[in-house]
Amino acid sequence: MDRVLYVVANGGKQLMHAQALNTHNLANANTVGFQQDLANFRTQLISGPGLETRAFATAEDVGVSFDKGTIQTTGRSLDVAVNGDGWLAVQSADGSEAYTRAGNLHVNANGQLLTGADHPVLGDAGPIVIPDFEQLEIGVDGSISVRPVGQQPNTLSEVGRIKLVSPEPALLVKGGDGLLRTRDNVPAVASTDVSLVSGALESSNVNSIEAMVNMIGLARQFEMQVKIMKTAEDNDASSTRMMDLG
Repeated sequence: MDRVLYVVANGGKQLMHAQALNTHNLANANTVGFQQDLANFRTQLISGPGLETRAFATAEDVGVSFDKGTIQTTGRSLDVAVNGDGWLAVQSADGSEAYTRAGNLHVNANGQLLTGADHPVLGDAGPIVIPDFEQLEIGVDGSISVRPVGQQPNTLSEVGRIKLVSPEPALLVKGGDGLLRTRDNVPAVASTDVSLVSGALESSNVNSIEAMVNMIGLARQFEMQVKIMKTAEDNDASSTRMMDLG
């Protein structure tokens, strides 16, 4: 069998990986605060006896795009968007601290402040719990003030403060749950330089048109790999016929 099949089949496999990543991005084009995943192709020479005349293509996840999405006003008191650089601190499913820019918050029946994906929002002393309220405001510094049930209209009490962090992007890595964490899993220090926009949400930073163009391009490249495999098969069949004639 022609060795080109191994090279081309590997190329097809890597293109499928890149296509899956691109499709995932496209599927989350309307997800609040979603950070686009990035991939890159790397050439890797095949080592072994003889000269290195063949190379495999390897699709590698190279991280996440830290481009900002568009801030859209909603007017909802529990919606917040990070203004510029920075992240909201949340508690992931395994109990560790993680970070997101998805500020579509809500309060559950137990008073816990959660993200749209039901991750508890962290404050200075752990997950934030909010008492029953008739009015809630979130300040630019992440402070949460409420007017408790039955209190006067001008009575606002601060009940917590959202932990806002601003670690260097190079120190962050994205997990399978869509949340970011520090590479050494050490919680980032709270930053007073991060501010919020209340009553607004940040859209995904995925460019839908660009993702669609990438999808078409990757599909055409995969089709090319299949055509090369068919050519190799035809050449093999022709060689077999020539040997039969001999």
